[in-house]
Amino acid sequence: MSKTAVAFGIDEALKMLGLNEINDGTSTGSENFGSGEAIASYSPVDGALIGKVKTTTSDDYEKVMQSATEAFKEWRLVPAPQRGEIVRQFGEKLRELKEPLGKLVSYEMGKSYQEGLGEVQEMIDICDFAVGLSRQLHGLTMHSERPGHRMYEQYHPLGIVGIISAFNFPVAVWAWNTALAWVCGDVCVWKPSEKTPMCGVACQNIIAEVFRENNLPEGISCLINGDYKVGEMMTNDNRVPLVSATGSIRMGKIVAQAVAARLGKSLLELGGNNAIIVTPEADIKMTVIGAVFGAVGTAGQRCTSTRRLIIHDSIYDQVKAAVTDAYKQLRIGNPLDENNHVGPLIDTDAVKMYQDALEKGQKEGGTVLVEGGVLSGEGYESGCYVKPAIVEADNSFHIVQEETFAPILYLLKYSGSVENAIAQQNGVVQGLSSAIMTNNLREAERFLSSAGSDCGIANVNIGTSGAEIGGAFGGEKETGGGRESGSDAWKIYMRRQTNTINYTTELPLAQGIKFDL
Repeated sequence: MSKTAVAFGIDEALKMLGLNEINDGTSTGSENFGSGEAIASYSPVDGALIGKVKTTTSDDYEKVMQSATEAFKEWRLVPAPQRGEIVRQFGEKLRELKEPLGKLVSYEMGKSYQEGLGEVQEMIDICDFAVGLSRQLHGLTMHSERPGHRMYEQYHPLGIVGIISAFNFPVAVWAWNTALAWVCGDVCVWKPSEKTPMCGVACQNIIAEVFRENNLPEGISCLINGDYKVGEMMTNDNRVPLVSATGSIRMGKIVAQAVAARLGKSLLELGGNNAIIVTPEADIKMTVIGAVFGAVGTAGQRCTSTRRLIIHDSIYDQVKAAVTDAYKQLRIGNPLDENNHVGPLIDTDAVKMYQDALEKGQKEGGTVLVEGGVLSGEGYESGCYVKPAIVEADNSFHIVQEETFAPILYLLKYSGSVENAIAQQNGVVQGLSSAIMTNNLREAERFLSSAGSDCGIANVNIGTSGAEIGGAFGGEKETGGGRESGSDAWKIYMRRQTNTINYTTELPLAQGIKFDL
């Protein structure tokens, strides 16, 4: 057990989550989740080995699918409000285990402890939302053109929902999908990121206990572990009518093509290249808070992280000075220490990507305002800690057009009307989140109009990150077009059916067609 793990109670958190105490880093209590080669989970916080999880073989996968298939036959017949009751109990378990699970999220992924707790709170919130939804899975009733007929539509469960999640939100995104899918009558098979497998095992332990207490089959929630090859088993499987995948654009295109080839459905949450527009009528203090948290929160590893700050030339120097000054106050270090603002990147591969992006930005003509770099020495032994950087750039730079999953903020300038800023914001292939800082009603409404932001999320006077579960979450263009969480996102987890009932003794045909025998 590392000094960090001992000091911050990680061993106790693991015990509470049903994972064995780590002595030499070889036992996690999770060996029953597969029979393949073990993948090791190392904490980016201190480089310590958290544990090992065995991967899913093709034989293991087949057993999982059989379990899920059988569970679906039973689960779909449970009335939706009763399914909601199971989700309610899951939410209560999460409330009891919020601190240990939040601590594990922080230690395995690297985000701050407060953000780890916030992620578990998202799980609790979506459970609450799903419980209410379980009594509102409504269709519509339509008037028929034929006398003595009634038309209506209803929604039925799809079946097995496959979930592929990313490391940056190792538990919340799974919950967004499962909580809704479960109340809709579906069962779920989840492949968590191979970079955060312990979080997946912990969540499976929690929901498995709920199923046991209610004499329900464990196949309602299944876990598979491994790399992209394990994900391919699911994306190519006709028994999985819907695959929900979160990750890079490159990964999403592969998943979309595989699922579409078998005429399945995919829900894609892919890359973001999110911008905040700062107009001359912006509140500068609010702008700085929104921009800095958006850029450095989760060490820039949110799909909604702020990548670009598009500032009007009349206030450019003022905003630049305020933001760069705020960066001087950032504290980088152990994310379990609540005095720190920024934790580590997920691994050294992410560090290399960060370094390459800074180098490319400078080669294209960017000016470094806040210097980046990798931190070393006491407290930074994992090699995953980097300094958040700010670069003056142009929207046309190739590196600015890309999504870099790291704390690099590009400052861009615009002149003239807000339309020019909107054109810059929309001038990338991604379309997830966007924001405008302004006290001008006309600018705000223009930004929100059909000629404004082309993103799935558009905010006024708040940043690009930190979406609430009540709204549908997702983006347009190469972000994938999917929607998760709130609003009517539940409909993708169900199949729609139109029903017509004839309660007469005649059989009139639609459109007045006559067919007499």
